[in-house]
Amino acid sequence: MEDPIIEVKNLKVTYNKGKSNEVKALEDINLKIYPKEFVIFFGPSGCGKSTLLYAISGLQAPTEGDVTVQDKNLFKMTKAQMVEYHQTGMGMVFQAFYLIPSLNVIDNVCLPKVFRGESIEERKKEGIKLLHRFSIVEQAQKFPEQLSGGQKQRVSISRSLINNPEIILADEPVGNLDSESAKNVLQILKELNEIDKKTVILVTHNAEHLSFADRIIYLRDGKIIKEEVNKEKRPMGAEDEVKMTVEELSGELKVLMRTFKNLSITQVGALMVPFKANQLMSHVLSELNEEQINTANGFLKELLFYNINLEQLAKNLDMDYAKGGAGWNKRRADRFTERVGQIIKQAEIIRKSSSQLAVVSLSQYFIDLFKLNLDTETKMRFDSLLQQRIEAKLDRIEFQKKMDASKVLGGINLNRITAEKVSREMEIIMLIKFSD
Repeated sequence: MEDPIIEVKNLKVTYNKGKSNEVKALEDINLKIYPKEFVIFFGPSGCGKSTLLYAISGLQAPTEGDVTVQDKNLFKMTKAQMVEYHQTGMGMVFQAFYLIPSLNVIDNVCLPKVFRGESIEERKKEGIKLLHRFSIVEQAQKFPEQLSGGQKQRVSISRSLINNPEIILADEPVGNLDSESAKNVLQILKELNEIDKKTVILVTHNAEHLSFADRIIYLRDGKIIKEEVNKEKRPMGAEDEVKMTVEELSGELKVLMRTFKNLSITQVGALMVPFKANQLMSHVLSELNEEQINTANGFLKELLFYNINLEQLAKNLDMDYAKGGAGWNKRRADRFTERVGQIIKQAEIIRKSSSQLAVVSLSQYFIDLFKLNLDTETKMRFDSLLQQRIEAKLDRIEFQKKMDASKVLGGINLNRITAEKVSREMEIIMLIKFSD
């Protein structure tokens, strides 16, 4: 039977003991946490959940009792053993992020490796892998003040993983985040538990987070008052042997989940088919893998935020994946960047010029791009439709119908496929042009 990875026995933590302002933060805590569990410490502010987490981390010495991690009593460790535990045994994620303002993102992530004596090249290689994984590699050279809260926390998680610890301790990691970023961070912690098999302990006072846990430990006034199980992962004798066999049979799915980040354990049977179809379509049409697409998408966002220019976009797309780029080849990167630049240019012309000048530019753009052969009358009608779409007097469906309709019915008489391409191109230009 598998032994607990963490065991807390008769733990007491008292602040200012023997003084008039004595506070009992924890009282008679007994707890076992097993490998690969996702455990939440839940309760109101001041209940002792963070103190318990810090005792398990070795950062809070007990007044009485013991904390054993992987069969080692934390508070009987030598100084060197405790340093080793903090560097490689566990990783911590904090509500306040605790990123170093003077270091850029990649250096923040790699900081724990500096003290391991590893070469700059090796530690940055590992750091880039993590930034790729959490879709923030395009932020690698930025400083913490330039990031959103959600991005900072993903950097913090990357830093906690850089030395590949078995245990992840997270103290209110989404307390400073908006709901969407919070959900993203919780999903990352769930993935680390289910796919990477990390033991995760999360402190929270938000009941909406409880569904992410396998087991919930409720605390109040420094005591454990109850526990609740969502998914049993603790060893259960013969029943556990059956469970392990099922896990072994699903090994192929686990490996696939490391490659396809949007693939979840719930997508089985018929639910797997739409996912397969989307991935197959993407693969056949784009010839790019999911990581290359996601990384490129991050760089594209940086372009649209005006953080990089087209030249930098092309360079980042062509850069080797292991160095923080998207891993495309130069020809594909240049071709993609040229198309993006053309679309952005037309959007800028619409935004900054009169509608008449915008129509002149757009009209010639479409004629050149789709090799349109328009007579004088049809060209005038085409220009009129472009102006109506710029002024939002037509929507996409109406615009496309006019492109496809015969000249007798007031249309342009393009074939259906070309009409759809012109319409789709016009919509993406209008989307890029739009600003709230």
